[in-house]
Amino acid sequence: MIPPQFDYVRPRSVEEAVAALGEHGRDGDAKVLAGGQSLLPVLRLRLGYPTVLVDLGRAAGFHGVREEADTLVIGAMTTHHEVMTSKLVRAHCGLLAEATSTVADPAVRHRGTFGGSLSHADPAGDLPAVARAFDATMVVAGPGRLRTAPASEFFLGHMTTALEPEEVLVAVRLPKLGSDWGYRYEKFTRVAQSWAIVGVAALVRRSNGVIAEARIGLTNMGSTPERATATEDALTGRAPTDDAVASAAALAAEGTAPPSDLNGRADYREHLARVLTRRAVLAAAMRTR
Repeated sequence: MIPPQFDYVRPRSVEEAVAALGEHGRDGDAKVLAGGQSLLPVLRLRLGYPTVLVDLGRAAGFHGVREEADTLVIGAMTTHHEVMTSKLVRAHCGLLAEATSTVADPAVRHRGTFGGSLSHADPAGDLPAVARAFDATMVVAGPGRLRTAPASEFFLGHMTTALEPEEVLVAVRLPKLGSDWGYRYEKFTRVAQSWAIVGVAALVRRSNGVIAEARIGLTNMGSTPERATATEDALTGRAPTDDAVASAAALAAEGTAPPSDLNGRADYREHLARVLTRRAVLAAAMRTR
């Protein structure tokens, strides 16, 4: 189908992008174009009617991966392929590289962007749950200022974030994790390269033979990415045995509100969350040194 008519703006910097959103977002529906892997299908199917597209493809200040002390800073326009092949990401944030490698297919990963996926905020997307597991910090630019927002406050609802109409996601800060942290992303899909019916992003830190800390993000278990806090608490201080992990994983769906749709009922997703959490935690614990 032919998309609806819209104006097109191509800023060259973060400041120009914010100015464009401020100018066109007041009286119309301005949308940011990142990799376009989610937005363009919406336009073709006429499920969205933006009056202006603000294309960040050539804007400076949105790209790349760099170190800042004990954190990695990943530009919002860094592609999935760049993220998953980055030596810095693989060395310090392996869970992100692993989860990103499961996103769609190679063509999408070469065009789609890290920040675009997070800003799209689809609860079935893989990367929002990873951001929750990392306790990531979002760096947001608005008129005359930069602000930060923790991942726990960034995702507000189904495809809804804390971004204001005149704001844009610039970068994401992730803590660099040491060798005492293990990780695993488990994902169950109906067919290859499709959205996750349920996904589990697990980070596990071991100390003296027991789990000292666990962070578990859940994909598609509610209108926003969730944390399996009951399981995290139950794992703390326990040896990563099959029985202990299974007992804690049985709590993974507590406090969630998974949807029922053509891919599965809510109770089916709750079952998957428990099964995948057990697998992910055991695999993550085995990766620690």
